[in-house]
Amino acid sequence: MSVAGLKKQFYKASQLVSEKVGGAEGTKLDDDFKEMEKKVDVTSKAVAEVLVRTIEYLQPNPASRAKLTMLNTVSKIRGQVKNPGYPQSEGLLGECMIRHGKELGGESNFGDALLDAGESMKRLAEVKDSLDIEVKQNFIDPLQNLCDKDLKEIQHHLKKLEGRRLDFDYKKKRQGKIPDEELRQALEKFEESKEVAETSMHNLLETDIEQVSQLSALVDAQLDYHRQAVQILDELAEKLKRRVHDASSRPKREYKPKPREPFDLGETEQPNGGFPCAPAPKITASSSFRSSDKPARTPSRSMPPLDQPSCKALYDFEPENDGELGFREGDLITLTNQIDENWYEGMLRGQSGFFPLSYVEVLVPLPQ
Repeated sequence: MSVAGLKKQFYKASQLVSEKVGGAEGTKLDDDFKEMEKKVDVTSKAVAEVLVRTIEYLQPNPASRAKLTMLNTVSKIRGQVKNPGYPQSEGLLGECMIRHGKELGGESNFGDALLDAGESMKRLAEVKDSLDIEVKQNFIDPLQNLCDKDLKEIQHHLKKLEGRRLDFDYKKKRQGKIPDEELRQALEKFEESKEVAETSMHNLLETDIEQVSQLSALVDAQLDYHRQAVQILDELAEKLKRRVHDASSRPKREYKPKPREPFDLGETEQPNGGFPCAPAPKITASSSFRSSDKPARTPSRSMPPLDQPSCKALYDFEPENDGELGFREGDLITLTNQIDENWYEGMLRGQSGFFPLSYVEVLVPLPQ
C-alpha cells in the first residue's frame, strides 16, 4: 500500500474512533437515503431467509440434506458430472410398497393393492423431482443471483461511501491544516460514492417486479405439482375402489382342515405297560470325547492395529448411493478421513466408502 493510502486509512480510523468514543458527529445523510438503505437491508434479509426456507420446503429432511450436500461435494472433488438427487419420501414409500407387494404375490388382494399404490407413489416422487427442478431454475437461482450480485454490489458501494465519509469528516475538522484542494477532492469523492450507492439502491427497489415474477413462478410450479398429484391419487383411488368391489363380490373360500394321518403306536407290550425304549447306544473309545480334541474356532473379524484410527459398527448400514460403505453390526472399520460433522470415510475388507457417524462408535480417533 502506498504512503497516501496508509494516510487515508489512518484518517478513517482516527475519525471512527472520535465518533465512537469521543461522540463526534459526522456528516449526516439525508432522510430519503436512510429510508432507501433501510428498505434494501430488509429486502436483503427477506431474500436470504426465503431462500433457506424454500430449500427446507423442497427438502424437509435435514439429515438427507446434509448427506446430499456431502455427496455433491464428493462428486465435485471426483469430477463427476451427475450428482445424486434428493431421496423423495414418496419414492421411498413406493419402493417399500412394491417390494412387499411382490413378496405377497399375485394371489393376495393386499399384495396387488400395494403394487398399485407403490407405482403411484413413485410417480408422485417423479413429479416432486420436477417441482424441485422447476423451483430451482425459476425461483431459487434468480434470488441467489440477486444476493450474490446486486445486493452484494450495493453493500460494496455503501461500505465505500462510509469510508469516504470518514475521510472527508477527518479532513473537514482539520480545515486550515490540510490543503483546500485535498479537502475539495475528499468532498467530491464522498458525493460521488453517495450518488453511486443511491442509484444502485433505487434501481433495485424500482425493479422489484422481477422478484414478484419469480414468486409467481414458484406458485405456478406448486400448482402444476398439486394438479398432477391429484390426478395420480384420483387414479389410484379408483383402482383401489375397484379392487375392493371385486374382492367383495368373490365367493369366500371355506377353510377345510386336512385329515390327520393315523399314528401307529405299535403292538409290543412292555412289562411296565409303557412304550418300548430303544437301547442306549454304546459309547466306545473312538466316539467318546478325548481330552486332546479341541472344538474348532470360528475365524474372528479382522481387527485393525490398535494405534490406527478405527471404529466399531453399532448397527447394520445398507448403502443407498454410490460411494457409500456398507457394514454389519460389530464390524471394525479403519478410518481414513472425516468428510464433515456427520460423515466418515473408511475401509472394510479392502473396500473404501462413506458412512454416517451415528452408526459407529469411534475406538481410535483420527489425528487432528
